[in-house]
Amino acid sequence: MRAIVCPAFGAPLEVRDISAPVLMPGQVRIDVAAAGVNFADTLLISGKYQEKVAPPLVPGMELAGTVAELGEGVEGLKVGDRVMAVVTGGAFAEQAVANHTDVVRLPDRLDFVDAAGFPVAYGTSHLGLIAKAGLKAGETLVVHGAAGGVGLTAVEIGAALGATVIATAGGADKVAVARGHGAHHGIDYKAEDIRDKVKALTEGRGADVVYDPVGGAVFDASLRAVAPDGRILVIGFASGTVPQIPANILLVKNVTVIGYWWGAYRKLNPALVQSSLAECVGWWAEGKLKPHVSQTLPLEQASAALDLLKSRAATGKVVLTV
Repeated sequence: MRAIVCPAFGAPLEVRDISAPVLMPGQVRIDVAAAGVNFADTLLISGKYQEKVAPPLVPGMELAGTVAELGEGVEGLKVGDRVMAVVTGGAFAEQAVANHTDVVRLPDRLDFVDAAGFPVAYGTSHLGLIAKAGLKAGETLVVHGAAGGVGLTAVEIGAALGATVIATAGGADKVAVARGHGAHHGIDYKAEDIRDKVKALTEGRGADVVYDPVGGAVFDASLRAVAPDGRILVIGFASGTVPQIPANILLVKNVTVIGYWWGAYRKLNPALVQSSLAECVGWWAEGKLKPHVSQTLPLEQASAALDLLKSRAATGKVVLTV
């Protein structure tokens, strides 16, 4: 099969013909139609991702396509089913294998391109905001990186839960994208001070929940913009800087900082992930969620797709078509 291969950490990606992955019991072989591109893929191919995969490796953590073969013991799926799936690498290829607990059947109206960028971003935001941060209707949610892949889904899910959503992004155009997906207020952090604007929008109280996939200086601003007894959900560090948290501020403000890696729940509690994604698909069917794919590129342009994320040139998702 044709695949994108990372021959060594930090080395340029290559298009190669390689053997199709071996199908193990409990797994599903999928003919890949499209694959979502995530910031985590840039970490995977540089050897910095929290779940290590030894090179040579095929990147790609989410995909959509058609079931081609079922491993021993798999029930509830059949050959020919349209599905989306999460994998720990392997999606940037013509075929991939996924654990059956990581596979979700698609509604007929959800096309492969939108579905390919669906599970990681919506799964991360839905489970994080509900199960980890406990976001409630009437609370104020600040979403950083709000025009990015996970940020935009957090905006939509926060709005669907009945929260007042404040979106921060770098540039008026990106703020506009977030507002178009349900944000009630926008902050262009290139031109406005996050802390001051959040305080002004909340009559001095601050945000109940902060969703932070950025880290660095944005996290520092969050500590000063979060309300007493508020929660900060740490999603990632797209800025490249891992914040060092001053515990005295947490103490004085009774702030809870929650570390959260969605991928871990695929092993810790796969049933929870399945039910979360099923609810997201249901919300999509009801029109509450509207996947935003800003660019689609052919599989061979995987490097260019990853560059779009690293340069922050994309909004929403970037998807490779196979």
